[in-house]
Amino acid sequence: MIRVRSIWKGSLSFGLVSIPVQLYGATENHSVSFHQIHLANDCGGRIRYRKVCEIEEVEVPPEEIGKGFKADDGTTVPLTDEDLSSLPLPTARTIEILSFVPASEIDPIQLDRAYYLATDHAAAAKPYVLLRSALTRTGKAAVAKFALRGRESLGLLRVVDDTLVLHSMLWPDEVRSAGGLAPAESVTVRDAELDLAETLMDSLGDLEWEDLHDEYREAVEELVTAKQEGRTPEEPAAAPTGGKVIDLMAALESSVAAAREARGGDREATVHELSAGRRKAAGEEEAGERKPAKKAASSRKAASSKKSASGKSASAKKAPARKAAESGGGRTAKKATAKKTAAKKATAKKTAAAKKTTAKKTASRKRAS
Repeated sequence: MIRVRSIWKGSLSFGLVSIPVQLYGATENHSVSFHQIHLANDCGGRIRYRKVCEIEEVEVPPEEIGKGFKADDGTTVPLTDEDLSSLPLPTARTIEILSFVPASEIDPIQLDRAYYLATDHAAAAKPYVLLRSALTRTGKAAVAKFALRGRESLGLLRVVDDTLVLHSMLWPDEVRSAGGLAPAESVTVRDAELDLAETLMDSLGDLEWEDLHDEYREAVEELVTAKQEGRTPEEPAAAPTGGKVIDLMAALESSVAAAREARGGDREATVHELSAGRRKAAGEEEAGERKPAKKAASSRKAASSKKSASGKSASAKKAPARKAAESGGGRTAKKATAKKTAAKKATAKKTAAAKKTTAKKTASRKRAS
C-alpha cells in the first residue's frame, strides 16, 4: 500500500467510460546529493542561492516573482496564473486515451516518469478492472494525453502487477535522431566471435533484481560514517578499468571464464575449453578459405581435360572425313579413265568400219571397169 499522497486527481477517459482515478508517483530518487558549504576557517556554513533581480540588483521575495515567456523577437512577455488558466486545456483533469497499440511498437526512448493509477472510490473498481483486463488480454497499451504541473504530455498506459501504470512520454519532436552516431566503416564479425559473444551472454546467468543496489551511495554513506567516528574508511573495491581491446577473441574468452568463475565454475577448465574451441574454429575457417583454391584448380584441370578431349574428338571427326574424301577422289579418277578408254575403243571401231567401206567401194569400181 502506497503511503504517499496522490499528486493528481481526475478521470481516465475510455470512450464514453469515465474512471475516477488518483495518480501516485511510482518511483523515488535515492541518488547521492551534496550541500555546498563555506570551507574557509572551518566555517561549514551552507551556501544558499538567493533570487535577485538582474536590473535592480535586489533580492526578490516569492510573492513578487511571476512567469514570463520569451517571444520570438527576444522580448519577455509576462503571463499570470489567470492568463494560463483561461487557456483551453481539455486534459487538465482528464487522462484522455487516444488509441490502443501493441506494446512492442512503443520505443522505450520516449518513456519518461512513471505513475500508478488507483481508483478514487469503490464505484470506479468495475471499469478499472475492465480496462485492465482488456489491455492484458490483447497485449496492447493505451496512448493518452494528460496535463500535469502545467504541461500537457503524452502518456502510455499499461498493466504492471494488476495495476494500471501511466508513463509520461516525450513528444515525437523531442526525441533526437541517432543518425551518424553508429560506426560508419564496414565491420565484419566472424561466426566464431559471434558464437563466443553468445556464450558470454549465457554465462552471465539470470538477473537477480533484488540483489541490485547503488554501490556508490553505500560507499558515500560508509565514508560519512567513518569521518563521524574518526576512523579510516574501508578500502573500496577497485573499479574495472577500460582499455583498448587488442584481441577481441581473447577478451571474450576472459570474460566468459570470469563469468563462469563468479558462478562457481573452474576458470582454468573454461579457458582450456574455449582455447580448444577457438583453435578448432580457426582451423575450420582456414580450411574453408582453402577450399575455393582447390576448387579452382579442379576447375582448371577439368577445363584442360575437356579441351584435350574436344581436340581429340575434333581430330577423330576429321580423320574419317579425310578418308572419305580420299576414297571419293579415287573412285572419280577410275571412272574418268574408264570413260576415256571406252571413247578410244568407239573411235577405233568407227575408223575400222570406214576403212572397210572404202575398200568395198574400190573393189566395186575395179570390177565395173
